[in-house]
Amino acid sequence: MNWYAVYTKPRCEDSAMFYLRSAGLETLGPKIVIKKYVRKRYTDVVEQLFPSYIFAFFDKEKHSHMVQYTRGIKYIVGRGTPVVVQHEIIDAIKERLEGDILKPVPGKFKEGDRIMIKDGPFKDFYGLFKRNVSGQERAMILLDALHCSVTLESSSIARI
Repeated sequence: MNWYAVYTKPRCEDSAMFYLRSAGLETLGPKIVIKKYVRKRYTDVVEQLFPSYIFAFFDKEKHSHMVQYTRGIKYIVGRGTPVVVQHEIIDAIKERLEGDILKPVPGKFKEGDRIMIKDGPFKDFYGLFKRNVSGQERAMILLDALHCSVTLESSSIARI
């Protein structure tokens, strides 16, 4: 028995995993909590880490037909010869799971790092990282264009 990647219909990951688990197979569909800028504020949103993909642990000879025709599944990645996902990859994902949510490794910025703002009202502005503010969720940025400093969500900035 091995782990295989399974391609699902859009937004059918949870239902496909439910049906596979009901058939006695082990599945893995990691999710991640991200902050998105929605309606002029940041909100936590839970999304699939790999949209339209789940992992299933099964015997290719015995279960591939059943997996292929499970409701919500389009195909097993590799089609005729399914591609085996290494156990080390699955173990690495499982190590970082809390429930079914993958805990991301926060980006480490140093004072003076050149950054770009990824979303929000200052999207596509460039600046310099100054310091973290009130925990790891927020950061103070010195904006080049406006010659001022702003405090933003850490998840909305990226090192360039």
